[in-house]
Amino acid sequence: MVKVDLKGVAKVTAKGRIYYYAWRGGPRLRGRPGTPEFMASYNEAVESRRGPDSGRFKSLVVLYRASPDYRKLAESTRKNWSPWLDRIADHFGELRTAQFDRPEKIRPIIRRWRNHWADKPRTADYGMQVLSRVLSYAVDPLGKLASNPCEGIKQLYSGDRSEIIWIEADIIALKKTCSADIAHAVDLASHTGLQLSDLLRLSWSHVGEDAITLSTGKSRGRREAIIPLYDELQNVLARIPKHSTTILTNSKRRPWTADGFGSSFNTEKKQAGPC
Repeated sequence: MVKVDLKGVAKVTAKGRIYYYAWRGGPRLRGRPGTPEFMASYNEAVESRRGPDSGRFKSLVVLYRASPDYRKLAESTRKNWSPWLDRIADHFGELRTAQFDRPEKIRPIIRRWRNHWADKPRTADYGMQVLSRVLSYAVDPLGKLASNPCEGIKQLYSGDRSEIIWIEADIIALKKTCSADIAHAVDLASHTGLQLSDLLRLSWSHVGEDAITLSTGKSRGRREAIIPLYDELQNVLARIPKHSTTILTNSKRRPWTADGFGSSFNTEKKQAGPC
């Protein structure tokens, strides 16, 4: 087997398996390095990047992958979206772009593609999210479509989240049996409204004289959450011992990991009974 050094090929290891992509964020390559199948898929990727038929849908995927919008996504998001972009390009790639400007004709085709994962509604909706982003990019800034035909197609997954909204009685019930570490986290969450990832990385250095100021993880640091230090929040902070640079710590006085907190919280919740 002759091995050829292909410039720009990205190697990714996930769950113990190795995957190769034509370039970072590019399409996944088939076969093993050095095989004819691998070389063929690499050449196809490079050729499509150089000059896909601008009248075909595949060109929209290529343009989106090369766009600043795509590059601004978190690396983890690009990693998850890249296989979906491959599936989208494979399925819709040869259709004329103009067909997507006829919603009444293209929506049944989109729905049939989505229904490949009808038994996994969240997966189906995730694929639709990626497709919709490509089509939105084609509308603006590319100006190749007048509208996004994904708009108006309902999601398959519908979860009623009202059951997971905690009221004061739920918090009181949990705090009767839970550890002090979990109680501190519950109090801080209910008085700041921060999402879990931000809550666990919240540091004492984020606490100013008048407010807590934190660059939020969801916005990748582009936005700040500013939470005034009202009396009840100050009382919560005063009850939490300073064991680490982070405000919340586990029983070993170390910062929580997301998995560690989730496991401990679920255990404490079960012990407290229905909440």
